[in-house]
Amino acid sequence: LQQTIEKRIANYRTAISNAKESGESAKIRRYERGLKTLEAMLAAAKKGKKISEEEMPPPVATGKKSLQGHAASSPIVETGMRILHALCKSQNCFVLTDLQNSSTRAILLMRQKEYKLAALKAKQQGDLEKAKEYMKAGKKFNVVLEALDSGQPIDLQNMPPSPQGKARLTKTLLDISLCCNGMILNLIAKLLCNDVFVSAEASLQQPKTVLEALQQRLEKYKSAAAQAKASGDDRKGRMHERIAKQYQDAIRAHKAGRKVNFSELPVPPGFPPLPGVAATDGDSTVAAVLESASKLANMEENDEEEEVVPSAVAEEESSPEHVKRATSPSTLDKAESMDHLPPAAREQLEFLENRKKQYMKAAVKAKKENNLEQAKMYLRTAKSFDLKIEQAKCGKPVDISKLPSPPTDDEGDFIFIHHEDVRLSQKADEVYAQLIKLLKDQHERCLQYSKQFMHLGNVAETTRFEKLAQGCKKDMDILQLARAQGMDPPSHHFEERTFKMIRIFSELNSTEMHLLIVRGINLPSPPGVSPRDLDAFVKFEFQYPSAEQPQKSKTPVINNTNSPEYNQLFKLNINRNHRGFRRAIRSKGIKFEVFHKGSFFRSDKQVGAAHLKLEKLESECEVREIIEIFDGRKPTGGKLEVKVRLREPLSGQDLQTITENWLVLE
Repeated sequence: LQQTIEKRIANYRTAISNAKESGESAKIRRYERGLKTLEAMLAAAKKGKKISEEEMPPPVATGKKSLQGHAASSPIVETGMRILHALCKSQNCFVLTDLQNSSTRAILLMRQKEYKLAALKAKQQGDLEKAKEYMKAGKKFNVVLEALDSGQPIDLQNMPPSPQGKARLTKTLLDISLCCNGMILNLIAKLLCNDVFVSAEASLQQPKTVLEALQQRLEKYKSAAAQAKASGDDRKGRMHERIAKQYQDAIRAHKAGRKVNFSELPVPPGFPPLPGVAATDGDSTVAAVLESASKLANMEENDEEEEVVPSAVAEEESSPEHVKRATSPSTLDKAESMDHLPPAAREQLEFLENRKKQYMKAAVKAKKENNLEQAKMYLRTAKSFDLKIEQAKCGKPVDISKLPSPPTDDEGDFIFIHHEDVRLSQKADEVYAQLIKLLKDQHERCLQYSKQFMHLGNVAETTRFEKLAQGCKKDMDILQLARAQGMDPPSHHFEERTFKMIRIFSELNSTEMHLLIVRGINLPSPPGVSPRDLDAFVKFEFQYPSAEQPQKSKTPVINNTNSPEYNQLFKLNINRNHRGFRRAIRSKGIKFEVFHKGSFFRSDKQVGAAHLKLEKLESECEVREIIEIFDGRKPTGGKLEVKVRLREPLSGQDLQTITENWLVLE
């Protein structure tokens, strides 16, 4: 059934593609509705849900032929193919398959380029939804190209249509035809001459001086810029012109005898290293690659381009200098440079360097997934760690509470493997759901604890809980894969784990104190007013910064009840180190007054008062009390629930011991 649905989906996609080419909007809408139904049925089938074949949309006529037939119908292509057949028979060589693959690759690359340009144009016009749609369609071509390279047969009938309609289709066919003609002529020449064309890069003369090498690279980027502009790719032309300008500045500086940082210059693919220039040290292969990519990403910021990072990374990866940097003995030097630091500073430096590497690895991963905007963002974040690392190397303390959290994968980024005829029992499915929920809760708690210790600057505990969070994430991935394959739930057990936690409220800053008036309980009523007719509100006064200038406010009125629910939050300004604030905490506290709301002719009537002591804030970050309401010195029987919170205790730490049942997969 799943195979039938997949074939039907391919049928509908082909029909939609052909209908778009012929401009039949009614058919497009009808086919798209059917395709949406089929995709929903396929998703349900993969999850093991029951599908009714009767509800499946019927097959439709696909209409026009694919592009491959058009491209192959060129007279030059046909003539070339006949010549190749004759040459192959005489020389026993098999190049026709390569030619067909090259022709198919040319078609796919041309269509992918159309979608990228259409996405860029849509973005420039402000149509972000259309731009995202085109980018997603363009990325799908990478999977098809990989399949083609691995030798799998490719059916171009399912290829998405041109995003620019018939006008663009004509130009595409002409470009593909010319491309195929060029490939045929090259193959014929190879067969006749029994040789391979020598590339421009291979014929480069080995430069003898640095100036000659720089000039050689400058000419390469100038010609690349001119070639890109001639082909209509203005964006790539501007990019190469910017790199050419970098080389012009470097040449002028070198001629004037000034020092030039050659490692900042991108290296064209295939070019030899600069003669007589020592390779610069780098922390790692990733660091060397991303340094150049980061600079180009910043240059490209205002141009909204998507190919800068991959081109910079590809150029850097192909550079021989890149290989030398990777093998430099920087790790020994780094170990020696850390010897003079105290243990706490070394631990902090290692933490900063590891966090920077996390972002650089995330940038490389995003680049490989063609998520270039995400890669640029990760690169900039990694670059922001440099100043803090230098401070740590000098022995200066760094406030890690302000560092960005480690990059994480999307929650739904799991690999699913679907098999036919896989069915889970209802009981097994429930077990999987419960295990995944428990692991997700553990993962969220670990991230929460890690963030708390990070705000306190505790590197060891921050790293510990980050590793625990990663372990929970891996276990969730394992469960998702096992569930998708129809396997029984893995063996598991629960361990009782005890964590010593330092309680803080990280969402508060150090210059504020939160007061929450939660509710009143059996509040007293003034004479002549029944409890059901009480219209109560609460005033408070906190004598800071002084008794003459206290901070005060009141809750809204809650009508017709003597047990009102307020849940009203007030933010009070404080200075933790001010003697007046410490005095207010130790001796004054917060004063509350409860009133019954008066009418137009009657003033508000006070029915009681209460006082909250705040000494606990010396060692705890929250005071939560249900305080008694008095009328003078006489208890009224009414009570008021209130909370006061600081970001962290005024002195010491609010230590808590938490014991949890921890799920462990075996």
